[in-house]
Amino acid sequence: MGVASANFTPSSTTAESTAKPTLWLRNRNWDLMFITLSVVLVPLPYIVYLIINQFGVDPDVSRNAVNGFVAIAVGGPHMMSTFLRTGLDKDFSRRYPMLIRSSIIIPIIVVSLAFLNLELLLTVFFFWAATHVLHQVTYIVELYNHKEHKFVRRGPSAVSLRSRMIDYAVIMTCLFPFAALKISQGSFDVGTNDLTSVIPDFFEQTWFFAMMSALFGAALLAFIVKTVQEYRGGYLNWPKTIFIVFTVAVAFTIPALPNLDTAFQGLNTWHSFQYLAITFYIIKIRQQYQNLQETAPLVSRFSKGKDSRGLFVLSTLMLVGSGAVFVGVYALAGVIRPGIDANMHFDIAYYTAILSFLWIHYYHDHFLFTDFEVLDDAHEHSDAVSIPNKT
Repeated sequence: MGVASANFTPSSTTAESTAKPTLWLRNRNWDLMFITLSVVLVPLPYIVYLIINQFGVDPDVSRNAVNGFVAIAVGGPHMMSTFLRTGLDKDFSRRYPMLIRSSIIIPIIVVSLAFLNLELLLTVFFFWAATHVLHQVTYIVELYNHKEHKFVRRGPSAVSLRSRMIDYAVIMTCLFPFAALKISQGSFDVGTNDLTSVIPDFFEQTWFFAMMSALFGAALLAFIVKTVQEYRGGYLNWPKTIFIVFTVAVAFTIPALPNLDTAFQGLNTWHSFQYLAITFYIIKIRQQYQNLQETAPLVSRFSKGKDSRGLFVLSTLMLVGSGAVFVGVYALAGVIRPGIDANMHFDIAYYTAILSFLWIHYYHDHFLFTDFEVLDDAHEHSDAVSIPNKT
């Protein structure tokens, strides 16, 4: 699976390179394919789960099968691709040495909670994952804002503080109305784990659902009014607005589904696909315009070529570490907690293997998602760069 590939030819000039700068991050086809219209991936894990169940397979078995496939096919590589820009890049390690060193604390916490209180581990995971997914959305929105303001237009635009705050509000609240409803009803389950057992009773009330719904409703109304005003003013940022609309619609709907574990795998698939595309594009830009060969020689070696297959292969190969953790924890789980049922046995090993690396990925991304100028080299040299949509 090649994602977000790029071909840089400094001497070439194409229709794309000579055209007036557009609002798209790269170009219309690439943005729609990898960022926005890849939303078609969202329902696939849940549909596969339902189909498998029709053949009489135990729901927990089909749930774990879908989780495992998504983890290997896209979720795992997306998680590991972060380290192509952090742990494997000497420049990043020099700038953030304490970030790299402190990352070791995360696996210790994950392993401890997996055996002592899996429900608490999953509760922290759910809310951190939700925050991370929405943080990535706001990051992409800011990449659109940054390009619009710096490279496309400086006059009337959708990059005012008011506009950005409204965008943030509707994005950061869209996921929580139905989640709050389930929490208020005491039925917030992920797989076989009841997360309400570790959520304070204070939140298991109707007021929590009403408050989250009101916040989202107000943000949505403000977003609609703002969008109409921008459209009438002739400065609506179409790529950004379309992306936000799809995101809000999907994130609002997902928590309403009965099997949250598999439902969120759909959102995770879309999120991971976007992440891989942007990450590989950034690496290709660094390879062309910066010193990637010196700071990240292994990444540079796998980045060679016109597409990004090598980077995807490297990210996938790094999953061996996660697989080793799974095997080790699965072998020890029965010894440390004798008599546990099969589902708990699998979940302890699965979530330990995944979350040990996934939470480091979240941790590092909180830093990476503050760099809104990361695509500037490509924008500034667009008159000398050819970037076809080859996958």
